[in-house]
Amino acid sequence: MTGSIVVLGTQWGDEGKGKIVDFLTERADMVVRFQGGHNAGHTLVTGDTTTVLHLVPSGILHESVQCVIGNGVVLSGEALIGEIDTLAKNGVDTTGRLHISESCPLIMPYHVALDQAREKAAGKAAIGTTGRGIGPAYEDKAARRSIRLHDLRDMPKCIEKLNAVLDFHNFVLQNYFDQKPLQPAAVAEDLHRWSERLLPMSSDASLLLHDALNSGKKVLFEGAQGALLDVDHGTYPFVTSSNTLAGAAATGSGCGPAAIDYVLGISKAYTTRVGAGPFPTELFDETGEFLGKRGNEFGATTGRKRRCGWFDVVAMKKATQLNSLTGMCLTKLDVMDGLDTIAICTAYELDGQKITTLPVSAEALDRCKPVYEEMPGWQESTAGLTRFSDLPAAAVSYIERLEKLLDVPIDMISTGPERSQNIVRKNPFD
Repeated sequence: MTGSIVVLGTQWGDEGKGKIVDFLTERADMVVRFQGGHNAGHTLVTGDTTTVLHLVPSGILHESVQCVIGNGVVLSGEALIGEIDTLAKNGVDTTGRLHISESCPLIMPYHVALDQAREKAAGKAAIGTTGRGIGPAYEDKAARRSIRLHDLRDMPKCIEKLNAVLDFHNFVLQNYFDQKPLQPAAVAEDLHRWSERLLPMSSDASLLLHDALNSGKKVLFEGAQGALLDVDHGTYPFVTSSNTLAGAAATGSGCGPAAIDYVLGISKAYTTRVGAGPFPTELFDETGEFLGKRGNEFGATTGRKRRCGWFDVVAMKKATQLNSLTGMCLTKLDVMDGLDTIAICTAYELDGQKITTLPVSAEALDRCKPVYEEMPGWQESTAGLTRFSDLPAAAVSYIERLEKLLDVPIDMISTGPERSQNIVRKNPFD
């Protein structure tokens, strides 16, 4: 039996991780979010209720599950409190079930101001961040000047730290970006408010996780964004500011890597991307519009339209290597219903040469032209199917071809937004 699972995206995010985590949580005791911030967005559909979560782990909808926000997450106090209050209005009580690592760095108002000022100043060269302060918060973490959640326990010292850090960031805002400085009193007021709401939920999350694993509990680690947005191994600089890979589950939660039993990679049956950055298989034709419309391809966090393209095996192979995937879940298969022909990118052409590995340089990847293998599509509906044997023959052939090209089993297939709309060939917890 599997004790712990890492669930992560293997493309450029938005793969449908939240729904799969929600489904798998039925057999989990604890769900741990290990990186990112409120730039992530997980949409869960249960009956007529749609829930969008940004910071609270997706397992919160299950009353018996403990949820942990790990130290690898940069925490917006404002966003988290708002999310908790919204859940409460919808009848979901987080009391006693939501735990926040004391080591979480806080996203401060000056982080948001810096993020937005940089994007504005960059103009057409902007990376396309969500403007929510994620990058600057991680910068402060690396520079060892973060205000962390545990700092709120000693407010006088915390205010001293705030004044020093704010003086530094206000200098940058005023002199480099011609922005108004933030007032220390207003920022301090935020800290006082957050301390009242968040400190009761703070804990030594690493110890909490250690005790759960040692007692045989089933733990699910939930990642945000996707492997190709990893700050070290993604399409840099068009990436997020954290490590989005399976290895980050250990560092971002405080457990050892040996605690991980299974790594499930989530991938759409096609490919999407939000914001700037190279995207070799992007479609600018009717098929791209078809996928975007049928797939409702708009970001859960920003509402931005997603770019759509064919499945990219070259990029996916890199993701399988980086994460040591045990198995995959293919989502949004039903979106492709009705296509006459489906293409799979199996190689790139770069400067006149054929390559089958993902270039490290984003500039080189931007020059890559996809080499496609075509397969017949299917006209039958796959929406809501729960048995592999009920899939159209062409859909089965497509799935089996992807398995062969990637050398990774596709253990799960999502056929709709509902929690129950899945084909489970192998449950990762088995």
